[in-house]
Amino acid sequence: MLVEEVVVVPPKKCEAPPLILGLQPSALVDHMVRVDWSLLSQIPGERGGSIPVAIEELEHILRELNTHILPSANDPSPLKTIAGGSVANTIRGLATGFGITCGLIGACGDDEQGGLFIHNMVSSKVNLSRLRIKKGTTGQCVCLVDADGNRTMRPCLSSAIRLQPLELTREDVRGAKWLVLRFAIFNLESIHAAIRIAKQEGVSVSMDLASFEMVRNFRSQLLELLESGNIDLCFANEDEATELVRGEQDVNPEVALEYLAKHCRWAVVTLGSNGCMVKHGKQAVRVPAIGEAQATDATGAGDLFASGFLYGLVKGLPLEDCCRVGSCSGGAVIRALGGEVQPENWQWMYKQMQIKGLPVCDLCKRYS
Repeated sequence: MLVEEVVVVPPKKCEAPPLILGLQPSALVDHMVRVDWSLLSQIPGERGGSIPVAIEELEHILRELNTHILPSANDPSPLKTIAGGSVANTIRGLATGFGITCGLIGACGDDEQGGLFIHNMVSSKVNLSRLRIKKGTTGQCVCLVDADGNRTMRPCLSSAIRLQPLELTREDVRGAKWLVLRFAIFNLESIHAAIRIAKQEGVSVSMDLASFEMVRNFRSQLLELLESGNIDLCFANEDEATELVRGEQDVNPEVALEYLAKHCRWAVVTLGSNGCMVKHGKQAVRVPAIGEAQATDATGAGDLFASGFLYGLVKGLPLEDCCRVGSCSGGAVIRALGGEVQPENWQWMYKQMQIKGLPVCDLCKRYS
């Protein structure tokens, strides 16, 4: 039996454990590009969603891009390649925009894509001492953005390096306050292992519902996980929330919020331009979206909303202010292509926070 060669990125000496950790079993590199509708009509699956594809399909899409790219005055480079994945987006946003100490648990390959992932996350001040580097291929995802800013994602993880459940240890999460993860059927064993370890260490767990296809196709496994009572905070967008309660007498985000709140300490349903709904115990709030941000690309909107909301929670802000900060950070990322907030858009976010009387962290001085 072959033994994988594993390298761990060493931490700095005497470095304190990160306050928030993200679990992303497979590192992922996103290829972001704005395309016309004709390419989207050629790709299997529904527009606006995220379903896995084989490497042959991913390579086919990448080959077709040149004849379908939409020009953009705001993005001189038509194709942007960055470290990706929902959890990585959230963690990077917390570290870069809010100055929260963050780390990532997972694995990546020793290939060019893995090097790009590591460079991007380290430059964003994310602790990678829990990232295992193995011989093999790093996951990739093509993110196709239409003229209206809506994104269709096709990840390829079939042959990608992945963190195995037995590789997780209590030391991975010890000292953290939150563990952030994303529901995914192909990572379900690792998710269960990480949650079990987090609970042993007294670490709270936040989970994102990933995509409406993931909820629809693996609803029973998701309901079992939610009803375990081990998920402290759950994020769902409107489509995922509706899919979650499909088959009930009433199918709407409000019903989904009530269901989530029954099993999670905090339940959050984001409503795009209509803001969000949150319930915590008996307290329920609905907060409108902040700012008049024209969506260049919706990629990462939910991930960065989670960054802001979690920042509010760890800083002890009132529930309504947690929503407002989340709305500001979610609004910041949609102003440019990709799930990484640009410096000028962090500046836009801090301005929105100041207008709303929200506490602006000291890190904003870097962008002023």
